[in-house]
Amino acid sequence: MYLRLATSAAALAFGAGMAMADYTLTILHTNDFHSRFEPINYFDSACAAGENEVGNCLGGSARLMTAVEAAKARTNNYLLVDGGDQFQGSLFYTYYKGKVAAEMMNKMGYDAMTVGNHEFDDGPEVLRGFVDSVDFPILMSNADLTGEPLLHDAILPATIIERGGERLGLIGLTPEDTGELSSPGPTVVFSDPVAAVRAQVERLQVNGVNKIIVLSHSGMPVDRAVAAAVPEIDVIVGGHDNTFLSNVDGSASGPYPTMVGSTAIVQAYAYGKFLGELNVTFDDDGNITEAVGEPILMDATVTEDAATKARITELAVPLEEVRNRVVAQADGVIQGDRAVCRVRECAMGNLVADAMLDRVKDQGVTVAYTNSGGIRASIDEGEVTMGEVITVLPFQNTLSTFGITGAGLINALENGVSQVEEVKGRFPQVAGLKFTWDPAVAPNEGRIKEVMVDEGDGFVPIDPAKTYLVVTNNFVRNGGDGYKMFAEDALDPYDFGPDLADVLADYMAAQSPVTPMVEDRISKLE
Repeated sequence: MYLRLATSAAALAFGAGMAMADYTLTILHTNDFHSRFEPINYFDSACAAGENEVGNCLGGSARLMTAVEAAKARTNNYLLVDGGDQFQGSLFYTYYKGKVAAEMMNKMGYDAMTVGNHEFDDGPEVLRGFVDSVDFPILMSNADLTGEPLLHDAILPATIIERGGERLGLIGLTPEDTGELSSPGPTVVFSDPVAAVRAQVERLQVNGVNKIIVLSHSGMPVDRAVAAAVPEIDVIVGGHDNTFLSNVDGSASGPYPTMVGSTAIVQAYAYGKFLGELNVTFDDDGNITEAVGEPILMDATVTEDAATKARITELAVPLEEVRNRVVAQADGVIQGDRAVCRVRECAMGNLVADAMLDRVKDQGVTVAYTNSGGIRASIDEGEVTMGEVITVLPFQNTLSTFGITGAGLINALENGVSQVEEVKGRFPQVAGLKFTWDPAVAPNEGRIKEVMVDEGDGFVPIDPAKTYLVVTNNFVRNGGDGYKMFAEDALDPYDFGPDLADVLADYMAAQSPVTPMVEDRISKLE
C-alpha cells in the first residue's frame, strides 16, 4: 500500500517502532521507456520483420514482464519503480496515448513512478487520464500544481510505501526546465530540485521514515548535485539523459551504482533495453551498508511472456498498415543517436533538416533549423518503413515557417550550443546554413564564431540586419528548448504545416536510395 504523508506524533511513533536491523531491499527500475512495447533493434528503432524470432532484437514489454517476475522471485522485499518518460516514442503512443503504458505498468505491478517531461507532451489532460488509470502513485515534488485543476489533487510530491515491515519514503523529481521541453501549460510552475527534495526529506523524517528513495527524471548531473546537497537520500533512481551504468560493460558511463557520498545513484539507459536491479542492505538506523547490482540486458536470453506478447500483438493490429508501409531504401545506417546528434552534426540531423527545407523552399525559405531532441532514433540499412520514420520523429510536430533577422539566428545558435556539455536536446541541426562554435567560450557569451548562409550561388557570411526565412518545427518555433527568440521575434509565423514525420517520409521516398551524409555544416574549434 502507499500513503500520503502525515505529520502526527502517532505516525512518528509507528515509524520508529517498525525499525529492523539488516533490512534488505531489491529496487527494480526502468526509465525513458518511450512506448517501446515491442522489441527494438540495436539502433533503438523498430525491429524488422523476422528479426525478433531469430534473436536479433532487444526489450519489449513481454521480455520485461518475464524479467520482472524472475527478479521478484529472487528476493523477499522489492520495489518496482520508473524514472519517467513512459510517454511518446512510437505509434502506440500516437494511437493510444497513455493507455497502453498504464495497462502494462499495472500488469507488471509497478509501485511508483515519477513524472517525466514527455508525460506533459499532450498537456495536463492526457497526463491526468494516465494518473487515473494506474494502480500506483505518480510523484513530482518540484512543481506547484495548485493552479492546475486537473493535476493538483492527482500527483503527490512524495509517498510512503510499506514493504517487509519497513516504511520507505519515495520522492518524485522532474526536470526544472520542463516548461521549455514539453507542454505543461502556464499553470504548472517548476522549481529548484534541491530545495524541493530537501523539503520532502524533512517531512519524511518527521514521519519516522529513515529509508529514502528519489525517483528523478532529471539526468545524472542534477542527480549528483541533489545527492551531494541532501545526503539523507539513500538511493536515486534516475532517468532523462539515458545514462547507462554498469560494472561489466566498458561502454558504460560509470559504475552501477554510482556513489555520491553515501547515496547510490542508478539508471538503466532507456527504451526497455535493461531492467535495473539494485540490492540494498540497510542497518537499523536506515544507513546503507551495501548496495550492489547490475542492469539486466533484455536480449534473446530473456524469454518473452506469452500472454503479454499476445496482448501487445493485439494492440498493434490497428497500427500495422501504417507502420509496415515501405517508404524508401537506405544505403547505410543513418545515425540519429542522441549521444551523437546532441553534440555535433549527424546524418539524421542533416536528413531531417534537408527534408524540411525541401518542403518549403518554393516559399522562399532558405534556412532549416531543428532541435536534436526531436530526433529519437537511427535508421538501419535497407528498407525504411513508415514505422521507423515515426520512431525517429514521434512527436507529431508540424512545420513552422517565419522570418527572423540574422542577429536572431545567431542568438538561436548561441542557445543551441549553450548546453552541449550536458548533451541537451537544444543542440541544432541545420540546412542552408553553416556555423563554427568554440567550446572554450562560456555559454551565451559568444561561442558562435562564424555563420554562413546559402545564397544560392554559395555560402556567404550572415548579415545580422537582414531578415531570413526559416523553417523549424512548431515546438521550437514556440520557444521550446530555450528558443525564446523564435517565439518573441518571429515575423509572420505559420505553425500549422504538415507533420514532420510525413515530410521526412516523402523526402526519403523522393531521394531513395538515401545515402547518409555528414558535410561540415557544424564545426567546433579545437
